[in-house]
Formats: sequence, structure tokens, C-alpha cells
Amino acid sequence: MKRFSFLVFLFYSLHLSAQVKFDDFFISKTLRVDYFHSGNLITDMICFEQMKQEAFWGGSKKNLVDIFDYGNYKFSVCDSSSNKEIYSRGFCSLFQEWQNTDEAKKINRSFYECVVFPFPKKTVKLEIFSKDKYMKLTKIFEMYINPNNYFIKKENPLRYASYKIFDSGDPSVKVDVVIIPDGYAKEDLEKLKKDAKRFAGYLFNHAPFKENKEKFNIWLVEAFSQESGTDIAGQHVWKNTIVNSNFYTFDSDRYLTTSDIKSVRDLAGLVPYDQIFIMVNSTKYGGGGVYNAFSMCSSDNEHAEVVFIHEFGHAFGGLGDEYYDSDVAVQDYYKKEVEPWEPNLTTLVNFDKKWKNMLDKETPIPTPNTDNYKDKVGAFEGGGYMPKGMYRPYINCEMKSLYSGFCPVCQKALKDMIDFCTK
Repeated sequence: MKRFSFLVFLFYSLHLSAQVKFDDFFISKTLRVDYFHSGNLITDMICFEQMKQEAFWGGSKKNLVDIFDYGNYKFSVCDSSSNKEIYSRGFCSLFQEWQNTDEAKKINRSFYECVVFPFPKKTVKLEIFSKDKYMKLTKIFEMYINPNNYFIKKENPLRYASYKIFDSGDPSVKVDVVIIPDGYAKEDLEKLKKDAKRFAGYLFNHAPFKENKEKFNIWLVEAFSQESGTDIAGQHVWKNTIVNSNFYTFDSDRYLTTSDIKSVRDLAGLVPYDQIFIMVNSTKYGGGGVYNAFSMCSSDNEHAEVVFIHEFGHAFGGLGDEYYDSDVAVQDYYKKEVEPWEPNLTTLVNFDKKWKNMLDKETPIPTPNTDNYKDKVGAFEGGGYMPKGMYRPYINCEMKSLYSGFCPVCQKALKDMIDFCTK
């Protein structure tokens, strides 16, 4: 384990030394670029919509260039004069998930998306790349952005109270989570406050968040909807809510998301933030989490705590689903001959780059799903919606079975992300 710790330290040291200096290129505001992501099963196109300056930058001012290579997409910001990469992040989107549904074989659709990065001092080049199932990156969008462009919107018409419900200090060295409510009418104000505090508590009930509580800020935006509740299409229930959340995403009754990303980001931009959690005023079971986009779940379902933690694992840590015996909307999501990017899934094609060094020497690969290995890290077959050819680190984990807690591999991935955001 000492050798493993040294390698992790060396890995971070090498990447940190490659980071750029924030003040050389940026000011402490956010530039948000909005676009429509359009296409079908085989096409992929981005159409620019708008740019917006936001008042705060909530991310790290040291770790600007991504080191994880997570996500089905990547965006890169380069200094236009030197072509030096000065900011990058991986991310996922609902569009990519939709591409793996039956509907994508029949029609074209568009999804609203955003990328955010520190506001540049000089002209930059923004590039967006798509990662195919073979992990190959293809550029799908490029534009040059002059920070003096007078079409960069600077107004914020939203007027909602916002404040920290858990305060650990400077946003640039903390993980800032903003809670955005949906389906809370003005008469639900007291319930909103109580629910937000309850979910903040949920986060710190679980490792590795409870051990790193001092590295988090949690914000609440008191944004109200016209009606209480959320859309439940399969039950013919429709509600007028501020970010238009809905169950039955991709015709999955428990998949709770929103396609109104513009409204989500407008509300999030009222505070410094790293992660967006959308708290939906509903008792119905369900949730959703999209890496570096948002996580969300129902506020009042009896399983709300563990659904929240599971979805936050997706959105914050890039963790993949480890279950394989439940109905899902997507099809043929992974290639067995390719190593997936998620840190808690492997096809064993390149297991060395995953958690192989966390296994005991006596643990076989693949690992039998028996009581002998119940509490050991291994490579257990079944995961990523696939019963065969995909392997997970633990027999049971929060990403497979609710109420299991995060396994050591998932905890490490989450801890690595906390460190990246706060150092």
C-alpha cells in the first residue's frame, strides 16, 4: 500500500505541476456558453445559442486542467495566441444517453446544454469533443471567444434569496454544492428550508463525505414554482415548475431529470458552485445524475437519502451504475472489448489502469461472487447494465444496491475528486 500511495502522490504532483496560473488567464467570474446538442443515433451536432457572464467563479483556481478523463464528452479552453490549454473538463449529457434509446433510431432531437469556465482575460478558443464507444475523441464544435464581445450577456433577471446552509469557507478551495428546488410553491418555503438542511445532512452521513465535511459548502437558492410537485407523464400529471423536472425520462418511470438546463444554470449562477443538486418536491421514487451536469431526486420518498447519494456519485465522481438486472432505457451502452472510462467499471481490457492495485495478491481475477470475498475488493462479473463481460469492484456497493454504502474503490474515486476540487 505504501507503493500505491507513493504512485498516487507522484500522479498528482506531475499533473499539478502542469496546471496554469489562474491570474494569468482568468478573472473570478464565470463564462457560460449555451448550445443545442442535436442529432440522432449516428449524428452529433452542436449549434451555438448564447454566452453569459456570471458573477462568481466557484471552482478551483489551481486545478484548471482536467486529470481524470471521465465523461462521454470533453471541452477544452485554449489561449488563442499560444494554443496552450488553460482549462478543461469532461462531462456527460442526456443527449448521449438518448442516443442509446430506440427513439434515436427514428427521429432527430435537440437537448439544451452548457459549459462553464472561468471568465477569460483574452481571446480563447473553445473546443468540444465527443467520445465514442471506443474511447476515441472527435471534435464536434469550435469557436473563438473575445471576452470583450458585447453579445456576452451580463444581466441576471432572477431575484431569489440565496445563502449557505453549510459554510466551510472560500469557494475556490471547497466543493460548492448548490441546491435548486423544483416544485416548491411560495407556501412551501418552510418545507423547502427543512428539506434542504435534511439533504445536506444526508451527504455527510456517508463516506467519504463525512470524513471531508470541512471541504464542502452547501448553498440554497430559494426559487419558487407556480405549483407544487413535478411532471409524471405516465400518470398524466403535469405541474408548472421552475426548472420543469419530469419523471419518465426516456420512458423510464423512475428516471427523474430536466431538459430545461437554461433555467437550471440561471438559478445556479446566483452563487459560486461546483455541483448542482435539484431537489424535487415529490414522494415518488426516482432520481437522476449526469456527470458534471446535475443530480436530482425526490425530496419525500422513503428512499430519498440513498437515491440522493447514488445520483450524487454519478454527477460528482463519474461513478457508473454497477447493477445489471434492472430495466433501463439505454441499450448496448458499452463495448466489451473497450475499457470504460468510469472508475468503478472494467471489462478487464486494461484493468491495470483501474483498481487492480487495490486487490489482495490472493484475490483471483475474475473474482467469485461468494461469501469468501464478501468484504474484499475484487473484479466481480456483472455491472454497467451488463450481466457478462463487465466487472465491478465489490459484491455490493451503493452504485449497485441501495443502502450498501460506497465500496473502497468508489470511496477512493470520490475522495480523489474532492481533493482535485479543493487543492
